[in-house]
Amino acid sequence: MEIDSTALFGTVTSLVPYGNHDQSSRLNRGSKTQKQALGLYAANYLCRLDTDVSILQYPQRPIVRSFVYDTINTYPAGQNLTVAIMCYEGYNMEDALILNKGSLQRGVGRSFYFRPYSAIEMNYAGGLKDEIAIPEKDASGYRTETSYRLLEDDGITYPESQVDEGDVLIGKMSPPKFLSEAREISVRTKKESSVTMRQEEKGTVESVFITEDDEGNKIVQVKTRDQRIPELGDKFATSHGQKGVIGAIVPEEDIPFTARGIKPDVMFNPHGLPGRMTVGYLLELLAGKVGCLRGEVVDGTSFSGIPKKELEEQLQDLGFRFDGKETMYNGITGEKLKSKIFIGNLYYLKLKYMVGNKMHGRASGKVALLTRQPIEGRARGGALRLGEMEQQALVAHGASLLLKERYDSDKVVLPICSKCGAVAIEDNIRKKTSCPVCSSEDIEPVEVSYAFKLLVEELQGLHINTSFELKNKYE
Repeated sequence: MEIDSTALFGTVTSLVPYGNHDQSSRLNRGSKTQKQALGLYAANYLCRLDTDVSILQYPQRPIVRSFVYDTINTYPAGQNLTVAIMCYEGYNMEDALILNKGSLQRGVGRSFYFRPYSAIEMNYAGGLKDEIAIPEKDASGYRTETSYRLLEDDGITYPESQVDEGDVLIGKMSPPKFLSEAREISVRTKKESSVTMRQEEKGTVESVFITEDDEGNKIVQVKTRDQRIPELGDKFATSHGQKGVIGAIVPEEDIPFTARGIKPDVMFNPHGLPGRMTVGYLLELLAGKVGCLRGEVVDGTSFSGIPKKELEEQLQDLGFRFDGKETMYNGITGEKLKSKIFIGNLYYLKLKYMVGNKMHGRASGKVALLTRQPIEGRARGGALRLGEMEQQALVAHGASLLLKERYDSDKVVLPICSKCGAVAIEDNIRKKTSCPVCSSEDIEPVEVSYAFKLLVEELQGLHINTSFELKNKYE
């Protein structure tokens, strides 16, 4: 005997309302999105220094919920929104959502993004130590004075200061790494090793913590926060695995409205339902509508929740159509829409994947030492790779000359002997270039990528003779 039919689901999956009406693969996906939703992840988040966390500003408990939700007493991680299942100008194609700008201005989906920064004042052998203070002018080198504008006398920024990328949060000077450096120049030469705000990020200093570790080294930790108002490209989802990004934020006056004047917060594309068979989504929408109108929580536990028939009867008693559909009017022209629109209330989750953390671009910058090619990764200010398919796309658009710019990031000129094809040697003292194999001075400069030059040199290091066949320039 099973205790309850819901027990066949895991803890997270059993939270999905009407989960027994969803297809299994969608249910798995829906359970995954619940783990990525923003809410209150801990009650003491103000004094925690966790990396990469967000807090939803107005979390709500779902109107339609499984009994498991109350049993395990979870923190809320979403908001109850009014959802209309309809297309609008095509901006909700491919699972995208259309959001009502008025809803955003009233606080839907707003969150804070927190990030900690820390510095340790280390003590080294030989009486040398780091110093947390405002760096001296000569040590700062490339930084402008405006970078230090937020530092107080102790070299640490103050709470509630507005920080931008590159601003120094904790000023720090370190002694020279190697003793040889210290001997050569005077010992007072200190290198700057300040902690700065990360690239492409901004925010407000939330709090500053100063403490020390077991060895008595001073530790300074600064926590920043950034208010995130939903923007195009932020990811939202429901617990039924219906996830999508914001495709458009429409002014409130242009949003279609019902005969009772209700405007949806979200417009969801109807094409996302037939193929995926997430009937639980529709049932939650119906139950949410009943719950909102009656002002009570609806039991949506899988296998034992309030059945569809009962919801339809309750909706009819409330003076609505039994099937949850309503007549809607075009928000721009005021015309009545031909078809009736299914509209109700649904628990939507804002996921932790936001455009603000992914947007990235660069013109030129750091390169890797070995290959002289641009470095990788957004955090390090790396470049964006242009692969074979992108190259084909540029050619197809008639922009082939762009490739000349894109593909010479590690251009180098190799002197090649035009007789035997070996790599020639440049003698800077005698001011002549000659071939080491056949001593010829008939040398051609050839443009190759630095990575290719590296390969040739590594092959030569393996005693593999490499020679180039040059096209005769007189042909």
